[in-house]
Amino acid sequence: MKSIIVTIILVFCSYQYSMGQDLIYRPKNPAFGGDTFNYQWLLSSAEAQNTFTDESDSDGDNRSELERFTESLNNQLLSQISRTLFNEQFGQEGLTEGTFSFGTLFIEIFPSGEGLVINILDTSTGDQSQVIIPN
Repeated sequence: MKSIIVTIILVFCSYQYSMGQDLIYRPKNPAFGGDTFNYQWLLSSAEAQNTFTDESDSDGDNRSELERFTESLNNQLLSQISRTLFNEQFGQEGLTEGTFSFGTLFIEIFPSGEGLVINILDTSTGDQSQVIIPN
C-alpha cells in the first residue's frame, strides 16, 4: 500500500514538473514586425557601433567663403548660358521633336507612350543620359 501511495505521489509530482509553456517569438526590429517604439533604440545602437566615417561630408565643410561664392557664380553663369542656348535652339514654344547638336552634345527629342523622351549623348566621352517628361 505504501508503494502505491509513493508511486501516485511520484507520478503526480513528475506530472507537475513536466508541464511547460509555449515559446513565443517576438521580433525586436520593427522592420520584421516588432514594436515600432524599438526603432530609435535600434538606430542609436547601430550608430554607436558604426566606426566608418564619410569623408565626402567633411570635404564640403572645409571650403572657404570665396570657394563657395565662386562655385555659386559658376552655377549661375552655366544656368544662364544653358537658358540662352535653349531659347536660341527651341524658341519660345519650348521643346520640339528632332535632333539637335550643342558642341559635343547630341540631343534627340521624340514623343513616346511614356511622354516626351530626351536622349542626350556626349560624343566625346560616349556618356548617355535620358530624360522622360511625362504627359
